[in-house]
Amino acid sequence: MKPLPKVAIVILNWNGLKYLSQFLPSVMKSDWPNLEIVVGDNASSDGSVRFLQNTFPSVRVIQNDNNYGFTGGYNRVLSQVEADYYILLNSDIEVTPNWIQPVIELMESDDMIAAAAPKIKAYHNPTHFEHAGAAGGFIDSYGYPFCRGRIFYEVEEDRGQYNQSGEVFWATGAALFIKKKHWDMTGGFDERFFAHMEEIDLCWRLKNLGYKIMYCAESEVYHVGGGTLDKENPFKTYLNFRNNLLLLKKNLSFGRALFTISIRFCLDLMAIIRFMNEGKRKDAWAISRAHQNFIRQLFKSNKQVAKVAKAHHSTLKCMYKHNIVWDFFIKKKKAFSDLLLEDFYK
Repeated sequence: MKPLPKVAIVILNWNGLKYLSQFLPSVMKSDWPNLEIVVGDNASSDGSVRFLQNTFPSVRVIQNDNNYGFTGGYNRVLSQVEADYYILLNSDIEVTPNWIQPVIELMESDDMIAAAAPKIKAYHNPTHFEHAGAAGGFIDSYGYPFCRGRIFYEVEEDRGQYNQSGEVFWATGAALFIKKKHWDMTGGFDERFFAHMEEIDLCWRLKNLGYKIMYCAESEVYHVGGGTLDKENPFKTYLNFRNNLLLLKKNLSFGRALFTISIRFCLDLMAIIRFMNEGKRKDAWAISRAHQNFIRQLFKSNKQVAKVAKAHHSTLKCMYKHNIVWDFFIKKKKAFSDLLLEDFYK
């Protein structure tokens, strides 16, 4: 009989004492025999490490010497963790006891499945999906990410409409299952991203190598969301716009990237004008800074990009062929079920 793969749940923490005390007990009850629970700490100053050592002595704590963000923090912590599967889990997530088994069984069924995510529902509104992942992540031809169950700010009620597991474009970093061999193969997260969209980049790089990203409907977790950066934070605006351009430049073919990024610069200019009209000057300036930083990045080399360059073929599978902004705001397609299956690349 094949032994159960070893699974490591790895929670990255930065001043998240409140969430660790609230949600770590549910993680400790996870029903998987060959399991290690690890908290990687990004130099917290709120007593998180002392709390863990005193309250959860069986949890392994790995301390970083600085706050390296979501990307750098995880890269440093996971380099010290041995397992067949990593689960990158946000500290503000409540899990159910049997949440691991369905995802691992799905991933074990196909060697080409590299990463997957469970259904993400809202902790404070558990009948509805949650913004960061919902029932699987997708992206449109212009780089705008959205989810099955959540398009922009419109979040759907879970009525069982997305209870079929299947292939998606990206799996949420809030509860990301990934085989260690594939994490190592890609070099982990691109640290330039710091936070936001780094999981989309990782999943896209895996897809460009020929692997599959899956959504597992049989597993559910409950996410608070917005625990680190508030959605109104200009730094979050900066990261979202800058990282989205990096994502396109890295993962599309040169010609398609040049065309798409040119269109995005025009669309981003419209976003700047909108923010200015709404009096959100800091957000408008954040987009401008994002463009400036992206242009500077064009002239810098990146070891992680070089690592996968030989196998790069820029797949579009599961990408939405149209502009989700136009469809949502102009054509009023508010739910994922309003989109046609034939409008996604096969």
